[in-house]
Amino acid sequence: MNKITNYIKASIEELKKVTWPTKKETYLYTVLVIVISLVVAAYLGGLDYLFTLGLRDFLFRL
Repeated sequence: MNKITNYIKASIEELKKVTWPTKKETYLYTVLVIVISLVVAAYLGGLDYLFTLGLRDFLFRL
């Protein structure tokens, strides 16, 4: 039981040392993640569309 107590105390001490992001930073990082996700999704969707067209064209020529 002593090991668990020491672990919890050490964890709490370490959490006190963490520099947490501000509300503004959290908002900006969230928006950044959403924008990057949308850009990557559009890029991969475009590639998928082009590869589908190319494969369809190739298969129907056979």
